[in-house]
Amino acid sequence: MKKIPGETFTIHRLQSLVRMGEGSTLEFKRSTSELKEGMQTLCAFLNGSGGVVLFDVREDGTIDGQTASDRTLQEIAQATDRFEPPAHVSLHRVKLKTGHEVIVAQVEDGQDLKPVSYEGRAYERVGSSTKRMPQVKYEKLLVERGHSKRRWENFPAEGLALKDLDRREILRTRDLAIQQNRISPETSRDIGEILDRLGLRKDGILTQAAQVLYGKKLLPDYPQCLLKMGRFRGIEVTDEIVDNRQEHMNAFSMVREGMEFLKRTMPLGARFPEGEIFREDRFPVPLDALREILLNAVMHRDYSYYSGYVSIAVFDDRIEIHSDGRLPTGITLEQLSGKHDSKPPNPLIAEAFHRTGAVEVWGRGTNRVIAMCQKHGAKPPIFQERQGSLIVTFMAKIVQGFSETQSSVGSEKGS
Repeated sequence: MKKIPGETFTIHRLQSLVRMGEGSTLEFKRSTSELKEGMQTLCAFLNGSGGVVLFDVREDGTIDGQTASDRTLQEIAQATDRFEPPAHVSLHRVKLKTGHEVIVAQVEDGQDLKPVSYEGRAYERVGSSTKRMPQVKYEKLLVERGHSKRRWENFPAEGLALKDLDRREILRTRDLAIQQNRISPETSRDIGEILDRLGLRKDGILTQAAQVLYGKKLLPDYPQCLLKMGRFRGIEVTDEIVDNRQEHMNAFSMVREGMEFLKRTMPLGARFPEGEIFREDRFPVPLDALREILLNAVMHRDYSYYSGYVSIAVFDDRIEIHSDGRLPTGITLEQLSGKHDSKPPNPLIAEAFHRTGAVEVWGRGTNRVIAMCQKHGAKPPIFQERQGSLIVTFMAKIVQGFSETQSSVGSEKGS
């Protein structure tokens, strides 16, 4: 039975945890008579972000403790052997002034182990409750675990040749990566060698990630490489559309075209600062924040969905950026506003953007977006998951002290 270091679970640490109350990473069990339920919760924590189960603490936070016999400790140790795949559980005994003890069981994020089951069943944490994991989610996690090296992005792109890729875009990646010190200045200008260095060609065969990033012709084989852009006069998609574009293009082009569309169609505020003769123009949302979210939408979407797309919708009161695919396993909507790990579902695609300096790899993108909005005087974005897609909404109300000079431009264009 491996113990957590003493400084981690002193009596003071225990009391601090209890004051926090039960939640997504903490559970109280009245006694070890609820050992099975406690193990099910540890299973849920392994399938989430990790967590702690405290035995001999009541639901209301009363710390009772117990006299832990050798048999009790043996039963706990045996119970921890019923996880599949095998998972490490750190156990510690915290002694109370009464002489009784509280048993602490802790697990870390299961990461590559997921999905973890206990006695043949998988569990997940929903708020402060432990529930059976839905079969669909279990099967998806099982596939991800068993085929972590067989992702859509690194499958061979059938029939794709170097001549089918945008040579200038590939060289632009090389040049920017050298400027960012993220690739050697000695890197050849041979596009095949550059793709090899980026992991986009294996044994001379180009991957689907190479097509997504640098493809010149996306139809008919890659209809999901689609960017939809619309400017609506009003606040609903049923209102008049004054600028409408749908284009199939590679990932780098999507980001550039999307940003140009936003600059052209976003509501623009203006004012004449006191004592100045020149007008000051300002967008209601910082462009860098929009660019960060658009980058995330392009990099982290589910490219295996052939009817998928990235979309930008500009309304009179908001901007919505949509991409198909759910958040990476273990990351919740709430965590996007706080600390969270970087778990790109398409690491090859994300790495190419990272080399150019477009993004970091530390999971701070959404945090920086929120900080940018606060500095700009704009509301932080709203993150939502709907029907297998992620939607990020920026409220685009004109900044106080500015008057609107532009609400939309351009004429309606068909796809």
